[in-house]
Amino acid sequence: MKRFINTLKNIWNIHDLRSKILYTLGLVLIYRIGSYVVIPGINPATLTSLQSQTQDGVLGLLNMFSGGAFSNASIFALGIMPYITASIIMQLLTMVVPYFTKMQREGESGRRKINQMTRWLTILVTIFQSFAYLANLRYQVGNAPIYSITGSDSLTFMNFTFPIAVLLTCGTLFVMWLGERITDKGIGNGISLLIMVGIVARLPFALFSEFISKVEELNGGLAMFFIELVFLAIVIMLCILLVQGTRRIPVQYAKRIVGNKQYGGVRQYIPIKVNAAGVMPIIFAQAIMFIPVTFAGYSGEGSNSFITALSDFQGFWYNFIFAILIIVFTYFYTAVAINPKQMSDDMKKNGGFIPGIKPGKKTEEFFDNVLSKITLPGSIFLAFVAIMPAIIGPLFDASTQFAQFYGGTSLLIMVGVVLDTLQQIESQLLMRHYDGLTKTGRIKGRSSI
Repeated sequence: MKRFINTLKNIWNIHDLRSKILYTLGLVLIYRIGSYVVIPGINPATLTSLQSQTQDGVLGLLNMFSGGAFSNASIFALGIMPYITASIIMQLLTMVVPYFTKMQREGESGRRKINQMTRWLTILVTIFQSFAYLANLRYQVGNAPIYSITGSDSLTFMNFTFPIAVLLTCGTLFVMWLGERITDKGIGNGISLLIMVGIVARLPFALFSEFISKVEELNGGLAMFFIELVFLAIVIMLCILLVQGTRRIPVQYAKRIVGNKQYGGVRQYIPIKVNAAGVMPIIFAQAIMFIPVTFAGYSGEGSNSFITALSDFQGFWYNFIFAILIIVFTYFYTAVAINPKQMSDDMKKNGGFIPGIKPGKKTEEFFDNVLSKITLPGSIFLAFVAIMPAIIGPLFDASTQFAQFYGGTSLLIMVGVVLDTLQQIESQLLMRHYDGLTKTGRIKGRSSI
């Protein structure tokens, strides 16, 4: 406790670090206030059906990432997800399209071009999602007057739909701007931090609701609540191991003498993450799982047994297929993101080699073999974390909202962002010759979200 208090004092004494943290908290506060500002003209009393629709499924995931703004019909209803969608599309393009791959290798100028394209693509995605959101809103409220003044009969495309779609688009762009400001002048990765804040914002309500439901139960309901908390702590520790786990590959660099200077002659280590794919396999798998259900809704085939099984998020077949897809996508994303041939060539160009392994083809095969071995347990554990909410719900009779914090994308994002932010704070402390946040070792960051 004394060490913790001293660390807080050290953080406060560093003017630059204190300013960054206060700046970040200020922008986060603006984001949270905006999530409760309802779209102009919307009657909040008619949003009950929308809030029930966002309890689970893909809309529940969007509502969690937006911190409840989606179900509140807020000006930030779409949150930062259109930007995440655009970023994923651009990331895939840089992997498979030579033009974008070449652009990414151009250094800072190439990254600026890609970032600019991502922003424009975000606008297109947000406009499309804005109209879809308003159409879903009109469908959910039915005949209820969603317009709080003149009633639904007077709503037209030009006096309601179009201006509100523009407002939702501007809301997403403003949230994106907040995230970029946090990254530039605050602490941590702004976009990831806003997503984490949206997720954590729902935790107190879910925790309190679960506590009340357990207290009202007889025969040890409160004891079961504490068991849930202990199990949640264990899952969080396992997620930390998944985020930080690495396999270190020793690399020996040969001595080179250029002029009067000697280069190389030292041994270094290349860290390869157990989960190099991050949460991307879960996001891809969830998108694939919702495609059949979405098409079934349009075609009217919702009574099909296969579609019914995929619609049951707590069912065996949904989670089994979901886990298999995560394992497959983990291998796919790792193979695309990490190129053993490029690693081998770069090492050879710099005069490095792995002791006992011949440079060239043998080194490439060695990296490929290591990646295959460490990706398997990483992918299986990632799939286990993803389906954890479906296990916790029936096991502890927990509510859906509370069970979501036991796994899936939300828990991995929270763990990763917290570790990344703490790592940046610790770097600031160590740079100014203060003690770090931990007694031994260093806090390791996450892979990108």
